[in-house]
Amino acid sequence: MHQSMLRYRNTFATSAQISMLRRLAGLSNTPGDCSFAAHRAKSGRADVSETASISRSIAARYATAVFEIAEDSGELDALEKGVADLGAALDESEDLRKLIASPLLARREQRDAIRAVAEAMKVAPVLRDTLALMADKRRLFAMPALLAALRDLLADHRGEVVAEVTSARALSSEQTEKLAAALSRNMGKTVTIHATTDEELIGGLVVKMGSKMIDTSIRARLASLQNAMKEVG
Repeated sequence: MHQSMLRYRNTFATSAQISMLRRLAGLSNTPGDCSFAAHRAKSGRADVSETASISRSIAARYATAVFEIAEDSGELDALEKGVADLGAALDESEDLRKLIASPLLARREQRDAIRAVAEAMKVAPVLRDTLALMADKRRLFAMPALLAALRDLLADHRGEVVAEVTSARALSSEQTEKLAAALSRNMGKTVTIHATTDEELIGGLVVKMGSKMIDTSIRARLASLQNAMKEVG
């Protein structure tokens, strides 16, 4: 068993938890599960939508195992805090975003760096060690997707839905509350907002809830207009 999995074994004791850890370790050899660098080497280019799909596929499997381990261990509150803290750090720190995406860092350097970040933030051990394992397997680029998948699982556990909202400028507390209320009425259950910013949107919002996406950004409108002009031309 992988060394990081042995560290997990020392953290949790029940047979159910050890079974979950074996399942997580098995993800290391899942067919079709490859790093971004390997994917780029095969394809000769980096397709954004394809890479996002790979990230979601990797993240979904890791997230399920991490969530179930944390649930069995009664560590869901600690897991949720770690997800929130790491998400905020990713939003705020360009250095952290570069760290998880860099193909130039050696596996050990990337693993030790992300472990140090997680320890400094007092992230739950299961999440900390999973990130280290992902770095070892050149999958740390999927960390944002992992956090998003964990938010969804945690929200579903509470009977809620998470809306990933991206805007050109940060939403005010009032705007966030109004948007959450409107989405909650539409979904028929409580919606919590995870907000990020992207200046390239120019204006408007992009709202993602599971497989649903609402794009009211000016960037999307300009793209539609450009496509329409091409068809006319």
